[in-house]
Amino acid sequence: MVFGLGRKAKKEQAAEPDEPLTLAEPADVEAGSTGRRANGPFDASEISSRDGYVDLGALLITPSEGLQLRLEVEEATQRVVAVTMDLNGSSLQLQAFAAPKTEELWDEIRGQIGQSVGAQGGQVEEVEGEFGTELVAKLPAGLPDGSQGYRVARFIGVDGPRWFLRGVLGGAAALDRDAAGPLEALFKKVVVIRGDSPMPPRDLLQLRLPKDATATPPPAAPGLQEPERGPEITQIG
Repeated sequence: MVFGLGRKAKKEQAAEPDEPLTLAEPADVEAGSTGRRANGPFDASEISSRDGYVDLGALLITPSEGLQLRLEVEEATQRVVAVTMDLNGSSLQLQAFAAPKTEELWDEIRGQIGQSVGAQGGQVEEVEGEFGTELVAKLPAGLPDGSQGYRVARFIGVDGPRWFLRGVLGGAAALDRDAAGPLEALFKKVVVIRGDSPMPPRDLLQLRLPKDATATPPPAAPGLQEPERGPEITQIG
């Protein structure tokens, strides 16, 4: 597993550290989880140990062979605003947000994503998937031959206890369920650490680079539109 550290809130190229980060397998999730998240993603209270995970602050990620992680940093504040998992030519961007105790966000956020995509001349389609209702978004994009085409992104969302986790699948995984399988499996294993501090709903939960990881800042590349207070359309190149 390797890490890349972005310098702006844009899609970055992964950077190879001198020594790839290797970790032991994470502890099993405690039995007794019920409901929509019975198979993950999980809350920090639902695991027996944090050992063996990649600790990114608000998110714990399970290591996997060939997996690359890119942390995307807002240049003005130096705040880590997203983590992207690259595997087998596909990507999965993760962002975790604070949520109310008694209100789920995903239904409302899907509508907001649809409005954002429509304003950019794109289209959205609701589909049923592994994590409930999902959105497949198509955004107009110029092709290398000069013709007009589309970029495709698949949005998945999970409401947890006082948090909301959004994933955006890009590359082959956006349209091909088989290609998405390995990243979906990793998404199920994500653990969200909400913390006890009061936060306004939709505020980003704080991410950070692991203490035992090294990274080289890669050159910036266009592609990602950074959400401000809440989830918005993410440009997937």
